[in-house]
Amino acid sequence: MQIRTGVDLGGTKIEAVVLDRNDHILARGRCSTPTNDYSATIQAIADLVETIEGDAGAVAGHIGVGGPGSPSPTTGLQRNANSTILNGRPLAADLCAALGRRVTLANDADCLALSEAHDGAAAAYRCVFAVILGTGIGGGLVIDRQLHTGPNALGGEFGHTALPRADKHEVPGPPCYCGKTGCLEAWISGPAFATQWASLGHASKRPTDIALESHADARNLLDDWFNRLARALANTITVLDPDVIVFGGGLNKMPNLTDELHNRLAPLVFGGECNTPLVLAQHGDSSGVLGAARLS
Repeated sequence: MQIRTGVDLGGTKIEAVVLDRNDHILARGRCSTPTNDYSATIQAIADLVETIEGDAGAVAGHIGVGGPGSPSPTTGLQRNANSTILNGRPLAADLCAALGRRVTLANDADCLALSEAHDGAAAAYRCVFAVILGTGIGGGLVIDRQLHTGPNALGGEFGHTALPRADKHEVPGPPCYCGKTGCLEAWISGPAFATQWASLGHASKRPTDIALESHADARNLLDDWFNRLARALANTITVLDPDVIVFGGGLNKMPNLTDELHNRLAPLVFGGECNTPLVLAQHGDSSGVLGAARLS
């Protein structure tokens, strides 16, 4: 039986799926991601793949894996991962050794874009830009259902561009784990949102819960979050002008996300108008693992 196996390596969970030649799910499974243990993470992926392929009754010759960061095209070592234990490691080579077959690695936002462009919310569009709004901020670009990565393997790396049109109180911006300051991820990720809330003297809460608060601090914080995200998207639209933008990640549940952004984008985009469709990921949390399977 011809199958495709994909793995989504997240900060808290690992998910894997087996698809048949018609993209029907034959088996899937999840496990927790080992905390701060690289070797245990490799073994957890290998064990999970063995389990679900056993359930499917078939073994794939090639595994697709999506996760934070991406392998350097120069060294092959993982870089730019907010799960920093992966950085500087030969993740692809170690997975090949553990799984005993070829492995293709891609950023989790690339996998989101690939999945949604094939049979999700962006399937009707040629040029798809996908944004992950969550613990990290990522982006992926698919053109004609083909992933575009570029010579530096940075295609769509939205979260580590600087906040555009920064006000004087936004300069230099908060530090980012990547070593720079003022990255979008340091401004609009879930942890950044929660940190901003705590800095106002409030008890810790999930960002999507804060967004529903009637408190003036919550309303102002949410307004700033939408404003910063809209500024970043306006730059992307002005440079790339994708046919659609699709949003995944836990923060795509922010209230009235697409309507709020539509209302803010036109004045920010060059030319003063914005006709870009904004949609939510159809496959939800499964977009990453389904896109990873399409790498194989």
